[in-house]
Amino acid sequence: MGTPWDFSRLLPVSTVLFTCAGQRVDIVSAFRRAGATTVAADVNRLAPALYHADRYALVPRVDDPGYVASLRQLVEEHGAALVVPLTDLDQGILARARDELGALVLLPDAETVERLADKYLAHLLFEERGIPSPGTWLPGELPADAPFPLLVKARSGFGSRHIYPAANRAELEFFLRYTPVESIVQVQLAGEEFSIDVFCDLEGRCLNAIPRTMIESKGGESIKGMTIKDAALIEFARHISEQLRLVGPANIQCFREADGLQLVTDINSRFGGGFPLPLAAGGRYPELALALARGERPDPRLGEFREGIVMTRFFSDLSLTANGDGILEPLARAE
Repeated sequence: MGTPWDFSRLLPVSTVLFTCAGQRVDIVSAFRRAGATTVAADVNRLAPALYHADRYALVPRVDDPGYVASLRQLVEEHGAALVVPLTDLDQGILARARDELGALVLLPDAETVERLADKYLAHLLFEERGIPSPGTWLPGELPADAPFPLLVKARSGFGSRHIYPAANRAELEFFLRYTPVESIVQVQLAGEEFSIDVFCDLEGRCLNAIPRTMIESKGGESIKGMTIKDAALIEFARHISEQLRLVGPANIQCFREADGLQLVTDINSRFGGGFPLPLAAGGRYPELALALARGERPDPRLGEFREGIVMTRFFSDLSLTANGDGILEPLARAE
């Protein structure tokens, strides 16, 4: 390994635009601490992350024809050099419209983004690139000898919604009728589950990979976990990232079976829900993102993070009050 990344003498990017900011106060605040001016955009004026950014804007829904134009206007108005999506909702839109936005969009190419968002197409992509993945089928293509237990999973979406374990054929047929969304059928793995937070440069080189245990999750997001310096998982994540030519942050979800085989179930091409943990472990992913926006080419520093860092998340709150113009502002707390 070379010398650690040194960002102490580098000028910050003037502005970063965060889309679908939602509740991702942790990410917006981390970029502010890294030296960026932050602009958060969301359709909902009660999205908490708006009020933790230097500036914020309300924009149309992601399916509105004017959505991209509204983001382009914000890029021009604030001189944004970097666009960072914080949910899955607009990734495909941004990846396809990157040339229209006038700033670096921190996403892989549009085809990769769209295939990763579709769990069946993602499985086919993994097979094409030699990445181990559990058996996955469309309901009408399930082989007669498919091994139970199986999972009925939403073909797209996030937050672990609409996932149903089926122990036998009768349960499988019931859940396929019961689920309200288009679904896939996937082998239910029995090994230990891990999440690996990676960050890649614009050429698809993996700059770092930080594995963490999944002590507890809620609604598809990790709320308790611990960083581990597992060489096999780090190399596994590097190989996957570079085979897929990921760009920027991604969260790789995988299992290690009893025989040591590692299989990928999902990849989210954004900062994961457990973002505070790799941040606390010294991953410095916001600084890496800003360096890419400046046109720099940081060297990989695989394995350079603190192991044994434990995260436990909790609810917080933000109180708002309307000013004279009816605009909501954070309420000053009484001493």
